[in-house]
Amino acid sequence: MRDLLPPAVAVAVADPDDWVGQLHAAEAACLGDRAVASRRRDFTAGRACARRAMAALGLPPVAIPAAADRSPVWPPGLVGTITHTRGYCAAAVARDSEIRSVGMDAERHKELSPGVRRLICLPEEEERCGRLPPGISWPAVVFSAKETVYKIWHPLVGTWLDFHDALVELDPDAGTFTARIAPARIDAATVAHPPAMITGRFALDVDLVRTAATLAPR
Repeated sequence: MRDLLPPAVAVAVADPDDWVGQLHAAEAACLGDRAVASRRRDFTAGRACARRAMAALGLPPVAIPAAADRSPVWPPGLVGTITHTRGYCAAAVARDSEIRSVGMDAERHKELSPGVRRLICLPEEEERCGRLPPGISWPAVVFSAKETVYKIWHPLVGTWLDFHDALVELDPDAGTFTARIAPARIDAATVAHPPAMITGRFALDVDLVRTAATLAPR
């Protein structure tokens, strides 16, 4: 993820030991006793990565608990994001004086079924994906980009977006995406200056789609 984010954002990607590391008491309490093994591994790796990213900013390794909706609760003065998919986990952290919000997402690069594509993509997005170079699951890139957009939106606005609340346009030559938030969601926001357009970057590895974006402070 380091290649997709500006220098002001500290990034850490999980090492093998991170998946089985120790949690702070406040973090373990968020999981409870009934968390399945995969959820516990993902949660543990995410917190290990987050603390390593915070250390890169010169900050102490404090607990990062989860809110009721499972989103990370960052210490005052910080913004951050965590992503995990099968075999991959990363965290990114920045000071809120330099970055207003940060989001990123990783997904396995695979073809999506027609039903899943309809759930994720607006008709114009599907049409645009059909005109892009073959050999890449472009709807999977759109999906990842929308996950990144939602991770930027939620900490600022306090609400979630549906998949069809953002219109994503991909630029495969530049490796960038632009997401425009539905005007109705902008009008419904109860905070000042909700983001109407988010621009980010994407990368395609052998079997992984990665996306990331930031907003500058106002």
